[in-house]
Amino acid sequence: MPSVARAQRLAERIRQEIADLMLRDLVDPRFQRLSVTDVQVDREFAFADVYVSTVEAEASRREEILKALEGARGYVRHHLAARIPLRTFPQLRFRWDPTPERAERLEGLIDRLQNPGAGKRPGEKHG
Repeated sequence: MPSVARAQRLAERIRQEIADLMLRDLVDPRFQRLSVTDVQVDREFAFADVYVSTVEAEASRREEILKALEGARGYVRHHLAARIPLRTFPQLRFRWDPTPERAERLEGLIDRLQNPGAGKRPGEKHG
């Protein structure tokens, strides 16, 4: 069984290569401003969960992006297998990473706590 460190190195390499593929080879407009935020490889190297996100994605756009990535999964896996030498290459599973949206929401909450009157309409009383 591969070591945890090897799985982490492979995950990082997959993340870098997918990001490079998106910049250079995947010309689908749905992939514009898309970031590969993380990759998790299981212990047997059978699956790689690829987490993606974008700043301006509402729920309907997220589903559209994930569908497009699922459609391109074979192409991406083929190119990754050519770039990363492994006996068998992991199956790719694309997942949405909600971390950027959560961070933005938390920043908004913190701003409102620091400036209680900033989010109120004129004439509205505090409390």
